[in-house]
Amino acid sequence: MKTLKVGAIATGGRGRNAWQAHDPENGVVMTAGADISETAREDFKKQFPDAVVFDDYRKLLKLKDVGAVFISTPDYLHEEMAVAALKAGKAVYLEKPMAITIEGCDRILKTAMETGSRLFIGHNMRHFPVILKMKEIIDSGLIGEIQVGWCRHFVNYGGDAYFRDWHSEQRYATGLLLQKGAHDIDVMHWLMGGYTKSVVGMGMLSVYNRCGRRSEKTPGCAKWDAAQYPPLTQTGFSPIIDVEDHSMIMMQLDNGTQATYMQCHYSPDAERNYTFIGTQGRIENIGDAGTCEIHVWTRRGPRETPDIIYKLKPAVGGHGGADGPIVENFLNFVRFGAKTNTSPIAARNAVAAGVLGHCSMRTGCNRQDVPPLPKKLIEYFANGQIRK
Repeated sequence: MKTLKVGAIATGGRGRNAWQAHDPENGVVMTAGADISETAREDFKKQFPDAVVFDDYRKLLKLKDVGAVFISTPDYLHEEMAVAALKAGKAVYLEKPMAITIEGCDRILKTAMETGSRLFIGHNMRHFPVILKMKEIIDSGLIGEIQVGWCRHFVNYGGDAYFRDWHSEQRYATGLLLQKGAHDIDVMHWLMGGYTKSVVGMGMLSVYNRCGRRSEKTPGCAKWDAAQYPPLTQTGFSPIIDVEDHSMIMMQLDNGTQATYMQCHYSPDAERNYTFIGTQGRIENIGDAGTCEIHVWTRRGPRETPDIIYKLKPAVGGHGGADGPIVENFLNFVRFGAKTNTSPIAARNAVAAGVLGHCSMRTGCNRQDVPPLPKKLIEYFANGQIRK
């Protein structure tokens, strides 16, 4: 196979995940990077001394020999950069959420279809061992036909990661139900076998609006620190905070099932806790990464005595061992046409549920209906992004 030359748009922070793509012995070489941060560019250059580095992503996209790019920039830049990269003929690995509006997602999908450039969305939770095992159990039919799903998302790092920088403003993120919840909504869609067709949301900014703020001239520092708790005793939060710090949505899926998602950013613990209930039982994860368990109930009895317990061992790598496999999946998709765990259509529908959940909670908690996609777009991506 011809060597695949890869570029990274954003070389620091989450952009470091793209570094795993560099595998010269197997025909993949990181040859270019772009970042507005001088420090990030310098670190990238140290790691890849033969690569070219730019302070403007558009310069990278002009490199004709670069066949694929990773886009790991803040959410509000995804639409612009993905569209530009697809038009430049690059295969695109785009971090989630796909965009911060439904219209932005649809524009990306349409551009990918029109250009024929391959599009892959970085929903790495579809590579989490615990999620893969839950899907395996559900697909086996052990708990029957899934009828309802719940997810409780405790985010103890919310005050560090999301209320001290750009995440705290609607204009940059739409909201955290979308930013964080896109992962979980996508997982629930995947495991329940349908997409949200209508959603009702509730949410509030109830804690971080009462915390000490930094001035607009002081740079934000979204760094995890166990000592930064409880929230009301802390300072240094963003001067502008207009996103909710807890939220919840109810989703009616197009296959007749129903789901709920709840998120809180001032919880002292951190975990995604999923429950799926079918016609023959219930399944629930205890822990979502590292050493965790999956409990299954198939007979009547107390919660303390599940009928089956699956014990999972820690996986190697970031995000519960998912970062390496998802990068490999992208590269195999681009080079060999391999099947992907993730789906651009699914990514769009996760964003749609999140965006409309925010719309509902901000406009009287009214039901919001997800606009359908054109049939030709659905068919194109269902066919592996290959024109018939």
